[in-house]
Amino acid sequence: MAARRITSLLSRSLPTSIRYLGKNPTYGRGVSRFSTAVALEEEPIVPKVQINHTQLLINGQFVDAASGKTFPTLDPRSGEVIAHVAEGDEEDIDRAVAAARKAFDEGPWPRMSAYERSRIMYRFADLLEKHSDELAALEVWDNGKTYEQAAKAELPMVARLFRYYAGWPDKIHGLTAPADGPHHVQILHEPIGVAGQIIPWNFPLLMFAWKVGPALATGNTIVLKTAEQTPLSALYAAKLFHEAGLPDGVLNVVSGFGPIAGAALASHMEVDKLAFTGSTDTGKIVLGLAAKSNLKPVTLELGGKSPFIVCEDADIDKAVELAHFALFFNQGQCCCAGSRTYVHERVYDEFVAKAKERARRRVVGDPFKQGVEQGPQIDLEQYEKIMKYIRHGIECGANLEIGGERFGQKGFYIQPTVFSDVQDDMVIAQEEIFGPVQSILKFKDYNEVIKRANSSRYGLAAGVFTKNIDTANTMMRALRAGTVWINCFDVFDAAIPFGGYKMSGQGREKGIDSLKNYLQVKAVVTHLKNPAWL
Repeated sequence: MAARRITSLLSRSLPTSIRYLGKNPTYGRGVSRFSTAVALEEEPIVPKVQINHTQLLINGQFVDAASGKTFPTLDPRSGEVIAHVAEGDEEDIDRAVAAARKAFDEGPWPRMSAYERSRIMYRFADLLEKHSDELAALEVWDNGKTYEQAAKAELPMVARLFRYYAGWPDKIHGLTAPADGPHHVQILHEPIGVAGQIIPWNFPLLMFAWKVGPALATGNTIVLKTAEQTPLSALYAAKLFHEAGLPDGVLNVVSGFGPIAGAALASHMEVDKLAFTGSTDTGKIVLGLAAKSNLKPVTLELGGKSPFIVCEDADIDKAVELAHFALFFNQGQCCCAGSRTYVHERVYDEFVAKAKERARRRVVGDPFKQGVEQGPQIDLEQYEKIMKYIRHGIECGANLEIGGERFGQKGFYIQPTVFSDVQDDMVIAQEEIFGPVQSILKFKDYNEVIKRANSSRYGLAAGVFTKNIDTANTMMRALRAGTVWINCFDVFDAAIPFGGYKMSGQGREKGIDSLKNYLQVKAVVTHLKNPAWL
């Protein structure tokens, strides 16, 4: 039942016509609640997918890294090696950028008709659906998210995003503007050139779509660096793009480490635009590298510490379920997670008791098993970081209601954790934990909670749960966040722009605003001789 409730919440962000993709009867064996570790005593399920693409994709060909080096990508369920992947470095970034530059300056992609670019992107979306089983399995194996989430929510969303962007190429056009003298003024929107893109590990395929979709729709070429933790699905997807007819050199994919390959891409003099999703601290480094090189424009989607505000008139059962989803979705590894749960004092005790019980019922286990709600964290580093924050919460005096420990004996699993009596000055209320740790804070009135919610250095998202339309209207205007969800959370339709205020980033992804990131505006002024009209 718990898994079905989460599924119903996930489905709010998807068209009703989308059905479950990639069912596999072998993924339906027993699960366990987090209070026991029986399910994890079994050997992890072996996914039914072949690892065929572990090289770099440069100029339409899969090639080894120039150095010949590889690095292991690990299964978060066990810490064991899935495959060894080519380790790109500065020389490989140079090769990829050269291919992208040639494809832009001399190749057919920016010169073909907008209609033909659309057709290739539509064919790619069809191939995504055809190969959704394999892509979902790769995503789960490499990342640890549940198969149900990857196959039912994320893969349909990826296909939907590419169909959305496939509809844009022949809708992008310029303007003419009047002048005060005898001049004809054209305003053109042109592709920016070679786009460098760096994606994170928490939503590899979705971030692939958020970045690649608008860049290709506007006629650019790309060098994309995958996260070192999750390189597999992007390589597979890029191969499908070439099957759809994408010309060589238009989309190049380099796997490698941030301080080497990522830094080389961010500082490359032949990259015309950069897009990065990741932590705020790394975003500052990326922005600095871009500025010190050729002052390339940068889009940043960074960290968050999003407030989820439960008002006194809320239906508590529904609020508990939605707040649970807002925080624990994707093992809590979500930049916009509702990680500061503010609850009105009149309903606080009831909410805490029910939130604790909901966390107790959360199903933790092998993410390939049907009915599992929570898989492992991405890797040992993230696991240890989360456990450190849990210790901080205990030491600072927050009340540990439930959880706080490792789950099982293998892999990077953490018990669903709930803290009550959390104060704004505690570390767990200020810093991004990026894990399954819910912090519940108490508030008295709305002016107070608005001020407290806005006190964070972040401003990525916020949630408000209330029956009162006046309260909702007040909150949505007062909260300093790029997205405010009212009586819902994590709704990510293709046309909805996403991005943050303050240190949560700059620029927007998805929707029409994302296209502007990849376009230059050019004014063309032509003198008119003896014009009939102005």
